[in-house]
Amino acid sequence: MSTTHTDREELIERSLPFLEEIKDMTTGTEVEQWLNRTHGPDSALYRSLARLVRQGVRDGWAANVELDGPVYRRSRIAEPSERTLGFSITAVYMDSTGNTQGNPGHAYRGQYHAHPYGEFNMVVPLNEGAALNGPNGWCEAGWTAPAPGSHHYPEARGGAVIALFFLPAGRIAYHPAPRD
Repeated sequence: MSTTHTDREELIERSLPFLEEIKDMTTGTEVEQWLNRTHGPDSALYRSLARLVRQGVRDGWAANVELDGPVYRRSRIAEPSERTLGFSITAVYMDSTGNTQGNPGHAYRGQYHAHPYGEFNMVVPLNEGAALNGPNGWCEAGWTAPAPGSHHYPEARGGAVIALFFLPAGRIAYHPAPRD
């Protein structure tokens, strides 16, 4: 069995008890706070998943499909299935370093999307000060939990981050942003 397959499988296996724990939760501010208290950056789950997804990005099996060159990449690690309790597992890499989009705070803005059933999103900074914008503000390390029906442009600032996210039923909707 290849190292890539073994590491990817380890990330999925390590996620299964977490998915069992969250399977009946509805994302939003209360769940985001719970995630950060229970599975924050000092927890065994966070450290383990962060190590595995960082390794996956380094080895090229996670966040390996370029959306905007090497600074914005995504890949599905696991499709929703009975094994994953209907969740998909996806990794996104975003790097705001040298960004020329002209957004406030030199934030890099990714592809507009909606979360029909919400999103459980673990944020892994790759350098100090790197953060991902969530529904409750910038998150340097920890969790965001956009509620069902939420929509946004994902934004990173201060360097590179990985978002490891778990989608109920694998649902995410990519479509043009509404006009102002």
